[in-house]
Amino acid sequence: MPRYAFRLRIKPEAIEQYELEHTRVWPELLAKLKEVGISDYSIFRRGQELILVLRVEDFEAAWRQLDADPVNRRWQAFMAPYFEPPETLEPGERFPMFREVFHLE
Repeated sequence: MPRYAFRLRIKPEAIEQYELEHTRVWPELLAKLKEVGISDYSIFRRGQELILVLRVEDFEAAWRQLDADPVNRRWQAFMAPYFEPPETLEPGERFPMFREVFHLE
C-alpha cells in the first residue's frame, strides 16, 4: 500500500494544545480514518513543523470521503485555529506533499 507524507505548520502558541488534542482524538474520527482506508498514520513534530505520514491506497479518494464526513469537518474546524496558512502548493496539491525516495521495510 502506498505511503504518503506531507507537511503542516502550527502556530507557536498552539503547540502544547495541538499535542494535547492528539492524545484524545475523537474515537468516531479514528474510526472514519480507518473506514476510508487510512492506516499506519503518524504525526511528527519539530518546533512548529509537522510531518504527517500515512498509508492509504488512494490518497485523494480518502480525502474526498473525509471532506464529506461531518465528524471530520467538525475536527478540521476545531483544529484550524492552530495552523499557520499553508505554504505555496503545487498545482493540484491539497497539502505540501513529499515524494518518497527511499524506504527500508
